[in-house]
Amino acid sequence: MTHSESIANIAKALSLFHIKVETIKKDANNPFFKSTYASLSNILDSIKEPLMESGLSIAQFPTQERTLITLLMHGESGEWIESSYEMKPVKDDPQGRGSVLTYQRRYALSAILLLNIDDDDDGNASSYVGQKAEPQSKEDDKPWLNDQTDAFNRAKEKIRSGEITLDVVRQHYKISKKIESLLTGKQS
Repeated sequence: MTHSESIANIAKALSLFHIKVETIKKDANNPFFKSTYASLSNILDSIKEPLMESGLSIAQFPTQERTLITLLMHGESGEWIESSYEMKPVKDDPQGRGSVLTYQRRYALSAILLLNIDDDDDGNASSYVGQKAEPQSKEDDKPWLNDQTDAFNRAKEKIRSGEITLDVVRQHYKISKKIESLLTGKQS
């Protein structure tokens, strides 16, 4: 994080912003984790008026290096706070890059503005690492996880990066021995 020489005025404006902004409601679904989260458009709609009324503005710039730069500015004083956030997409294609950019923008806005996102758990997978999984639905209600689907590719990447365990995936999908070995890279 970097900032202007002084941040006294932007700090006052952020205090005013926090008085004006309400808790942001979750309005979108993550079917992979059967959870809800606050969408980017909902966050932007929720912060637009409080930012303007507080004399603040925000800009976000993606770079070639998979980094998102978020700049919070105070119009009257010219003070600013800048932060950057890098994230590698699971699949390096236009859809994967777009998905990562949207994710980065949501979380960067939430962080720099210290937003209250009504129990946002879109990134809930990381909270389960090392914990015993508790099934969320009956085994018969779960769909089978199939090779080379988007859900399979996301699960594989998250397991191999250590973000989630196989048990977390089992909470949401039935998994064959073949799929288990493909996900973990271990022969069964």
